[in-house]
Amino acid sequence: MKDCGTVRKQLGDGLVIPAHPLALTSERRLDMAHQRALTRYYLASGAGGIAVGVHTTQFAIHDPRVGLYRPVLELAAEEVDRSGRQVVKVAGLVGATDQAVREAGIASDLGYDCGLLSLGALRDASDEELIEHSRLTAEVIPLFGFYLQPAIGGRALSHRFWRRFLEIENVAAVKIAPFNRYQTLDVVRAVADSGRATDIALYTGNDDSIILDLLTPFQVSEDPAQPPLRIAGGLLGQWAVWTRSAVQLLDEIRGTVVESDSIPTRLLELNSQLTDANAAIFDAENRFSGCLAGILEVLRRQGLVRGTWCIDPDQQLSPGQVENLDRVERSYPHLKDDDFVREHLCEWLS
Repeated sequence: MKDCGTVRKQLGDGLVIPAHPLALTSERRLDMAHQRALTRYYLASGAGGIAVGVHTTQFAIHDPRVGLYRPVLELAAEEVDRSGRQVVKVAGLVGATDQAVREAGIASDLGYDCGLLSLGALRDASDEELIEHSRLTAEVIPLFGFYLQPAIGGRALSHRFWRRFLEIENVAAVKIAPFNRYQTLDVVRAVADSGRATDIALYTGNDDSIILDLLTPFQVSEDPAQPPLRIAGGLLGQWAVWTRSAVQLLDEIRGTVVESDSIPTRLLELNSQLTDANAAIFDAENRFSGCLAGILEVLRRQGLVRGTWCIDPDQQLSPGQVENLDRVERSYPHLKDDDFVREHLCEWLS
């Protein structure tokens, strides 16, 4: 595990961090060959990090009766270590304090660099209780704060909470994923108010507004002399698919931000197209009930997983979702990376 300062520097540079899916067999057992292939795909695509044990990996792996938390994290860590690349390894942490601290210990032992701390299990906790929970977990591993949208298990978190959360020294970054512009600004403003704007990396998890998040200068400080804040990169379920294209997209956006004060119309067009594609993949019209299966279906079409099976049999594609996926793949072929996957798939599965 790297020290928190090194992790902050890497995250601050801006990375594509795919939220790693779970590859299962038709018997709903871990498909080790395809699980490894997914990690190899993300590394070969140029991703600067991976996030394992997060929502896209299926929160059910955190259940001790399922018994997959350590094995899945271990597989990904082995592939990263084998690659020799300096990739940021992010472990999802969930549950009450005892569970979150225990999982932080597992992640630290496996060489993970930080923990993405979900607070969804503490739905009725006060801000004081949430801060104490976070502080105790941060004693074990650097934290990647996480504003998860309520529709998939998160809870509302105020500006006041985020301002206090950022006082925890061992916080390296925050993933902003409420799918809500007001709540997104709450986090950005808290970072500006904290005095740690150069210390805390902001990452978008708003899969419905990826490109705009990355292009926007957030001038939210009360001091007009302070430079605007920017979201450095993304930790996204959307970037679990078509990852090679996502890496190229982030490179283009970073070049645009550095070299020009104007935003090319092409990027604005891509923003709406990527949002439309995400709506189909995440099954937005059915309140995201087919989100996990939608991600797996895109990967299945490329041969990176065998099927869309989830630990919970009720998590499956919604009626009409396949047709929506067909439509966006026809409409936006430039968002995909099928040729890249086809060229390397046998190598990743070997």
